[in-house]
Amino acid sequence: MGENDDHDVRERLLKKKKKYYENCPGCEIELLKESNSAVPFRHLFFVWVIVLCAALPISCLFPFLYFMIRDFHIAKREEDIGYYAGYVGSAFMFGRALTSILWGMIADRYGRKPVIMFGAMAMSNFSYPSSVLYYTYIDYYCSVVFNTLFGLSTNFWMAVSARFLLGSLCGMLGPMRAYASEVCRKEYQALGMSIISTSWGIGLVIGPAIGGFLAQLKMEKSHSSSLLSSYGFL
Repeated sequence: MGENDDHDVRERLLKKKKKYYENCPGCEIELLKESNSAVPFRHLFFVWVIVLCAALPISCLFPFLYFMIRDFHIAKREEDIGYYAGYVGSAFMFGRALTSILWGMIADRYGRKPVIMFGAMAMSNFSYPSSVLYYTYIDYYCSVVFNTLFGLSTNFWMAVSARFLLGSLCGMLGPMRAYASEVCRKEYQALGMSIISTSWGIGLVIGPAIGGFLAQLKMEKSHSSSLLSSYGFL
């Protein structure tokens, strides 16, 4: 009888209706998953776009980084340019490595969306980061804050600091993974994770391609623009 009683208790607990609260983001997501058994394409599309914007600034600078370091005149020999380029290229991921756990804790405490929105504002660009548009006249594509600061860099240490701060304030990759798993039902969570990996990979592929293309435009147009002459990487 004791085993049967335990079984009945478990059945009643499993059948017990969940209680949802007003103005509770987590309850809204759970209610959405309970009422809709389909793949949440709209939410996953937003995830795809945000992750793509997060991936682009990582690789966009590599095609022109050599020329940027050369223009800073910090390398005494041409062979030393790669040495200094390595510091600028790695500063972003170094900043991210130091702060990712902190951003995860903040996302757990205050929610995913505030961290995602802050990270997108610090580095976001729907079209492309201004660190690449340094090479073009297309100033209306400019992203905000540290991408612009990196584009306005006039010396090596300013560029390293801007990239480091950009990586430090971009703590949205972890919350994006958590968000993708939370908006999907259990049977679609693997799909949500694959959306992030796919978007990240696409960003790392097209980033250098677009960066190199815009760098070529800079070399053709810089002689006719006073802005590009003063701030070549804007």
